[in-house]
Amino acid sequence: MRVAAVIPVRYAATRFPGKALAPILDKPMIQWVYERTSQAEILDEVLVATDDERILRTVEDFGGRAILTSTHHRSGTDRVVEAAAGLSAEIVVNVQGDEPLIRPEMITQAVTPLLKGEECPVVTLKYPIDRRNELDNPNVVKVVNDKHDYALYFSRHPIPYDRSGGKNNEESRITYWKHIGLYVYRWDFLKNWPNLKPSALEQQEQLEQLRVLENGYKIKVLPSHYDSWGVDTPADIDRIYNILQGLGDPYFS
Repeated sequence: MRVAAVIPVRYAATRFPGKALAPILDKPMIQWVYERTSQAEILDEVLVATDDERILRTVEDFGGRAILTSTHHRSGTDRVVEAAAGLSAEIVVNVQGDEPLIRPEMITQAVTPLLKGEECPVVTLKYPIDRRNELDNPNVVKVVNDKHDYALYFSRHPIPYDRSGGKNNEESRITYWKHIGLYVYRWDFLKNWPNLKPSALEQQEQLEQLRVLENGYKIKVLPSHYDSWGVDTPADIDRIYNILQGLGDPYFS
């Protein structure tokens, strides 16, 4: 099976316009995402799908591949569908354009179940939350699974609710999970995405993955060995900078 990664990027992000071009160390953020993604050997091709000439030129200037897509897409997934329609891939990876710390191992982990015959159409990742500020942050999406690692629900609110008020003992205390913004789709499912109208829960939470669940499809959610930090505000750029400076980086020294 051919596997392609599409990185959807729009310029007019609500909370941080132009963030894809924001510099982190000596590179624009989109270059970090593209280069990390390209290191996943499981991928046959990598493509940036954008609505803006400035982003297109930036990607081409650092040697990446990009195409212009419609300015009217309502979600990143819609942009991925348009771009992936021109590719010959049976599996499509949606790598969020604001995840500059995404690791190639994470992409490989998420793609592998579909290559091995996993029947559900979508796979994504999660990571345990160990900081209260992340649990309470609506920009950090939370997920709960069933016992077979299929998603029950995604929310910007802390879920599940702890009715004990933190008084549960260690045996009964649950782990809160952060959803990592990486999706792997079977193309046969993804190409029908435009026919799935935005759902009520999706619009309430502003989380497009809820459209998949509300239409009766399953999402496999695997625990990742690695965390990732998205960029939602200018302050997040400083956070990423500090992480790279303070911890080093095994892929870009």
